[in-house]
Amino acid sequence: MHPFSHITKHLNSTLAKSFVIIFLSTLNYGFDNQGFGTCQAMTPFARQFGEYNEKTGKYALLTYWLSLFDSLNYVGFAVGVVIGSLVSARWGRRMCIFAMSCWALVAAAIVVSSSTRGQILAGRILFYIYIGMELSVMPVFMSEIMPAPIRGITVGSYQFSLVTGGLIVNCIARGTSTLTTNAAWRIPMGLFFVVPAIIISVVWFIPESPRWLLTKERTEEARENLQKLRQDTLTDDEIEAEFEYLQTSLRSMPEQGKWVELFSKINRRRTAVVIGVNVFQQVTGQAFVSSYSSIFIAGLGTVNTFTMAVVNLCCYLVTMGIGLYLNDRVGRRPLLLISGAVQFAAIMTMGGLGLVNSPSYQVKVAIVAMVTIFGCGFIFAWAPLTYVVTTEVAPLRLRDATQRTASIVNVFFQFVVNFTIPYLLYAPYADLNSKVGFIFGSFSFLATVFTYFCIPECKGKSLEEIDVLFHQNVPLRQFGSFRSEDIELETDGKNNMVASVVETEHA
Repeated sequence: MHPFSHITKHLNSTLAKSFVIIFLSTLNYGFDNQGFGTCQAMTPFARQFGEYNEKTGKYALLTYWLSLFDSLNYVGFAVGVVIGSLVSARWGRRMCIFAMSCWALVAAAIVVSSSTRGQILAGRILFYIYIGMELSVMPVFMSEIMPAPIRGITVGSYQFSLVTGGLIVNCIARGTSTLTTNAAWRIPMGLFFVVPAIIISVVWFIPESPRWLLTKERTEEARENLQKLRQDTLTDDEIEAEFEYLQTSLRSMPEQGKWVELFSKINRRRTAVVIGVNVFQQVTGQAFVSSYSSIFIAGLGTVNTFTMAVVNLCCYLVTMGIGLYLNDRVGRRPLLLISGAVQFAAIMTMGGLGLVNSPSYQVKVAIVAMVTIFGCGFIFAWAPLTYVVTTEVAPLRLRDATQRTASIVNVFFQFVVNFTIPYLLYAPYADLNSKVGFIFGSFSFLATVFTYFCIPECKGKSLEEIDVLFHQNVPLRQFGSFRSEDIELETDGKNNMVASVVETEHA
C-alpha cells in the first residue's frame, strides 16, 4: 500500500478530473499574485512605469503609486467576490467558472498591452474581478464534491495551486529578468491568457455540485452527479445512503438562505470563526512575503532577487505539501498552532535584526532567511487551512453567503495591509524596514491564541455532521471528540428532520 492510498482510494476518474480542473484554474491567481510582485523589481518595468531618480541614476517606482498598485486591485477583488458568489448561487458553480474565465481573457489583454501607469493599474483591478470570482466559488465547489476524509487536503490545495502558479511565473521571470526591453515583464504576464482559455474549453465536462443542485430542488440531477463522483469508490447502496443523508440534512436545518441569518443567534459562533480566520490570515503579514518580498530583498542588496523568489517558492511548496498531507491525519488545530508559532518566531526575529545599526552582510542574509522561514510558517497551515475552515463551518443553506462574507473580509484586510506596507517600510514615512516584523509578529501571536480558543476541529466529519454540532451548541474545543456515529438525524412526530448529538464514551 503506497503512502497516498488513504487519499487515492476516495478518487474515481470523474472526481480526479474535477480536482485537476479546479486546481488548474487556481494557478492563474498565483500567476497574478507573484507575477506582478516579481515584475516590480525589473528594471524595464520601473523604466516604463516609474520615474528617473537623478540621485541614484536609476528609474524607480514612486512610493504612492506602488501603494496604489498593490492595493487598489483589491477593489476589483471585492467586486469579483460579490459577483462570483451571486452567479454561483443563482446559476451554479460551473457557470461561474466559465464566466470568470471569459472575463480573465479581456482583462489579461489590457494588462499585457499596457504602456502607461493608468492602464496597467486599471488592468490589474479588472483582472482581480476574475480572481475574486474564483475565490468565491473554487473552495466552496471543492468542499461540496469531496468526501470528508480528503476534504482537508483537497480544499487546502487551493493555496498549493496558487503557490505552484507563483513558482511557474517566477521561473519564467527569472529567465526574462536579464532582458532590457518590456518583454522582460510582458512575457511572464502573458501567462494570464493560458489557464482561462483551457478552463473555458473543459469546465462543462465535470459534474455540477450535487449539494448546490439539491438547494435548487433538482433532485434527480443531484443523484446522478453524486453517482458520477462516487462510483467505483463506494457501493451503490453507500452512494444512495450518502445521497439520502444530504437530503435529510438539508431538510433538517432551519436556515432559509438569507444573508442576515449568518448573524442569528444559532450562527453567530460559526460566522465569528469564519471572520476571525480570514482576518488573521492577512494581518499576520502574508502580503509582505507575497507582494513585497522581491522588492524588499532587492533593497537589501544581498542575493539575486529573482533567484531567491524561486528558492522561496520551492521551499513553500515542500512545506505546504507536508502540511496538506498531515491535514486529514493530524487535524486542523495542531497544524494552525504550529504555523502561527513559526510565523511569530521568524518575523519577531526579523524585527530584532532590524534594530542593528549599519547591519553587516551576514545580518542582511539573516533577515532574508527570516523572510523565508516566516513564509514557510504561513504556508504550512494558515495559508491553505483558512479556506478549509471557512468552507467547513458554513451553514448548509448559507454556503455562498458565508463564502461571500469571508472573502470580502479577507479582501478588505488584504487591501489595508498591502496599502500600508510601503509606508511602513520606506522613508520619508515610517521607515521601519525590517522592524515591521514587530507589528506582524504581534498579530501572529494573537492568531495563535485565536486558534487555541476558537477554531473547531472538523477533521473527518461531513459538512452535514459539522452543521449538527453547531446547531446542538457543542463547545468549539470539543468538536474533535465527537465521531460520526455520535451524530444522528431523526424524524419527529410531524415528519420533520431533527438533528441530535449522542453522548458516548470512546476508548
